Parts: sequence; C-alpha cells; structure tokens
Amino acid sequence: MQPHVTTALQAWIASWTAHERAAQDVMEAAFPGLKPTPAPTGCCDVQMRWERDGEGSGTACLDDHGRATIQFEDVPKAAVGHAMTEVFGNGWFNEGPDGFAGAPPGKYCWEDDCTYAECEIDIGDDGLAAVAISYVKIEDVVAILDALETGLEAVRPSA
Repeated sequence: MQPHVTTALQAWIASWTAHERAAQDVMEAAFPGLKPTPAPTGCCDVQMRWERDGEGSGTACLDDHGRATIQFEDVPKAAVGHAMTEVFGNGWFNEGPDGFAGAPPGKYCWEDDCTYAECEIDIGDDGLAAVAISYVKIEDVVAILDALETGLEAVRPSA
C-alpha cells in the first residue's frame, strides 16, 4: 500500500475507534447500567451488557455500520410503556390507545422502511417485556435508552 494511503487509512481507523468509544460513552450515560463487554463479544466489536434485579437484563451493541441494537429481557411492562410512549407516542405498534403500559400480552412489531430499523416488543403474561430494537442511529437508541431508564426509575420501589 502506498505510504499516503496507509497514513490516511490509519487516520480513518483512529477516527472510527474514537466514534465507537463516543457511542459507548453516550449509551452508558443514557442507561447507566450498561457496561462494556470484553472482547470477544460474540457479535459486534462494541457490546455492552446490563442486569438489574427486578428490572431485566440484556445487551446493547454498535455494529460496523454505526448502527445500534438493543436486546433487553424481563423489563417491567410499565417501564417499556413509558419509554415507547415518550419516544414514539402511542399507536405505532398497534398496541392500543394506552400504549404498551396497557397493552395485552403479545408481540408488537414495527419496521422503518427508510432506515431499516426494526422494533419488536414482546409483552408477556407476567407483566414483563422483551425489547429488541435493531439497526437504529446512535441518537435514536440514546433517546430510547434514556426514556427506558426514566421509566425504570418511575417503577422502582422507594427506598
């Protein structure tokens, strides 16, 4: 490789690494339970995990295209309802006029034809939900994570 191309490529790699670190920092700021997963992660280079008793667990990843994916399980339905209403409003997923907080058990999906983002919320009979949101821009996943953290704070028992 020509020296000037090698230099330019090294600069791009350094910028991309800084971009990944900034994405990780902002996701952790929005959802403080997320902590980096040491390599190898099993999927993306940047993966973060979280687990809180009574609040759920899961992962957040940043792929090689700069898109984020979150996969959370056993999250209180009320917290998911708060987050989805805050970010999307009610009705995007045909979950009913009361949003996910009042939605019956079932699987609710939505795909964005412009960005190729995919969202799936699975409400269980037990009042818990699984949240899988894939291929979203960092600013969008940060808004969702922040709203979910606020929703979890609202349903946490007072100390």
